[in-house]
Amino acid sequence: MAKNKTTETENNVDDFISAFVEDETKRKDSYELIKIMQEVTGFEPKMWGPSIIGFGSYHYKYDSGHEGDAPLAAFSPRKAAISLYVYSPSDEKEEKEELLSKLGKHKASKGCLYVKKLADIDVEILKKMISLSIENTKKLYPSN
Repeated sequence: MAKNKTTETENNVDDFISAFVEDETKRKDSYELIKIMQEVTGFEPKMWGPSIIGFGSYHYKYDSGHEGDAPLAAFSPRKAAISLYVYSPSDEKEEKEELLSKLGKHKASKGCLYVKKLADIDVEILKKMISLSIENTKKLYPSN
């Protein structure tokens, strides 16, 4: 079985932001997201892999037998956009769609939101989405 690439590391979050995030707005948004995610999750930021800032963790195991650990909430300040890792199961589709419609300027994929800058979105809606994401993840993987 392949080893997960994205695991918690001992790398320093501030060092990562200083070295990796060149855009001043994205750097400020990264620190604001750290505050937001700390507030919502109650966890300190940790580096996951080389470029993901995660908060808390859970253990997952798929029917295929693949298992591992992942952060409960996370983001990565990538060059093109900030990637927000927000899990949302399909049975919550209406609620997810309603929240996405209120979020503001973003792009979405199955488990990720992409925003250019925090000023483009409603931070209170983001907080609700993070909270629901954690709630749903804990229901799906209750051993945590």
